[in-house]
Amino acid sequence: MYVGLYFITTSVIKWIDLFTRKAFGQMIIDSLVFCQENKGVTIHAWCLMPSHLHLIGSFSDERQLEAFMRDFKKFTSKKIVSAFSEVAESRSWLLAEFEFAGSRRGGYKVWQDGYHAIDLFSDKFVRQKLDYLHDNPVRAGIVFEPHSYVMSSAIDYAGGKGLLPVELISLFG
Repeated sequence: MYVGLYFITTSVIKWIDLFTRKAFGQMIIDSLVFCQENKGVTIHAWCLMPSHLHLIGSFSDERQLEAFMRDFKKFTSKKIVSAFSEVAESRSWLLAEFEFAGSRRGGYKVWQDGYHAIDLFSDKFVRQKLDYLHDNPVRAGIVFEPHSYVMSSAIDYAGGKGLLPVELISLFG
């Protein structure tokens, strides 16, 4: 039985492949580390795909989950938009897309509204979501083996050390 363990997915507007640039991916990793150190979020597994993020995390309650997602998306959106003046990014059309998406609110919008959070309540369900998350780059044809994908915790579950500290989930079954 798990309490406060969620599988979360959040996507870039129009499923744009934003995270094909290392600098943008590093912004997400740095933000997740900050949340771990300062917001009380425990990350058990993650996978940053070119257009979306999957995460398994522990939260004290749904309010903490909501606050984490709100703050994470707001901060990373601002960081990504401001980085366009610093990062060598040839896809200038991205900024125009983010501006158009946020035009109703008079700003920029990087992430789609909401997030998809699923409460993980059994070993079977946890294992299913863990496998789904780590197999995502394999299904996308990016790598042959999950642990070869750098922007993921699959290497941690294979006995190595990834880019983001994670608290491994121990499953018995």
